[in-house]
Amino acid sequence: MSMVDLWLKDVLLDGKPVQVTVRGNRFASVGDAPPAEGARHIIDGGGRTAILPPFYNMHTHSAMTLLRGYADDMELFTWLSQHIWPLEAKLTAEDILLGNRLAAIEMIHSGTVFCNDSYWQPATMVDAAEEFGMRAAVGMLAICGADGEVLPAAREGNEKLLERARSASHRIEVTFSPHAIYTVPEKQLAKIAEESRRGNLRVHIHVAETAKEVADCREAHGGLSPVEYLDRLGLVGEKSIFAHCVHLSDRDIAILAERRAVISHQPVSNMKLVSGMFRFKAAKEAGCRIAIGTDGCASNNHLSMYDEMKVAALSAKMQAQDPAAGSAAEIWDCATRQGAEAACGAGEAGEIAPGRLADAQLIELDRPELIADYHMVSNLVYAAHPDAVTAVICDGRVLMEDRRIPGEESVLAEARALCRELGKR
Repeated sequence: MSMVDLWLKDVLLDGKPVQVTVRGNRFASVGDAPPAEGARHIIDGGGRTAILPPFYNMHTHSAMTLLRGYADDMELFTWLSQHIWPLEAKLTAEDILLGNRLAAIEMIHSGTVFCNDSYWQPATMVDAAEEFGMRAAVGMLAICGADGEVLPAAREGNEKLLERARSASHRIEVTFSPHAIYTVPEKQLAKIAEESRRGNLRVHIHVAETAKEVADCREAHGGLSPVEYLDRLGLVGEKSIFAHCVHLSDRDIAILAERRAVISHQPVSNMKLVSGMFRFKAAKEAGCRIAIGTDGCASNNHLSMYDEMKVAALSAKMQAQDPAAGSAAEIWDCATRQGAEAACGAGEAGEIAPGRLADAQLIELDRPELIADYHMVSNLVYAAHPDAVTAVICDGRVLMEDRRIPGEESVLAEARALCRELGKR
């Protein structure tokens, strides 16, 4: 047999030493034996490095790395209408590309290989993901003006996305991304529902993020909640990714579970904007599909899924008033396997096993916060930091090794200069 492409030598999987090989973009073997013919690339774990599934960030606005810290400590609608949207109107496509490149570097450093992104100039997210080797679901943005039509800037950006996607790799997926029910009227949502069914495309939308959104929806649509309203329009199904879902009734949870829609949970953003606390335990017990996202850096202010997991676990306990709610195992599963299933398909990724897509992160275990290793998953959810990540592999390609990402220094310097300029705009 010919040599393999990648040998992850002497790494720990579930606490046991293994040799992991990759051929093409899939794991070829996981076991005791090294490759018979060697490997083109070897990463030596030295027996003190764990191999783990990576993270799949199911809701973010990547280019908002440029707006980190710009408008903090305020209510959602004030934050959006008086601060974020006015500054976003001044961003160029080149600015947004740089913000996306910066985000890709930050996500890879913290063990993330996929993002489900929604933002202006979406073709630039394809460019950034391709440059750094990530997977990405990139949304055709819909935000409408007073006339009920999609804003020209969004339409033009979507056209460029579709053109760019024609030459993109298999790691890139195009989705529909209506912003929310309060920025996209019923006519446009119904059109998106029809087109998504025809093209078999995912729909990614903010849903039930605030109590005001729910109250306004019930008033405008005959008492229907946002979930019930979207269900009436045919937008709730296995291809749906609903971000936030902070204010869900029991009926909403039942609909989401029955339709197999994906809930993307962003606890840090929810708490920072005081939007509310997602009913994790109730949704989990009902059988809902739950993944985790970071939201954008303007409302988080970090793209670390490690931070997000810990807050997800703690907020689940506080919301349910139950210390067993949001267990470490449940939260880890949401951030890895559940996200991988939503991003890549069931059985394709999210596990270190032969035949699965070769996505992984390597974690240094000789760190103070990981020495007491009674329960690895508990340590990962409650104690680990992104700087424990030493290497990241996506689709069989090494994106980061020894904590270094090719080309990152120039991106950081360019982004620093741009942020100083944005402050003057």
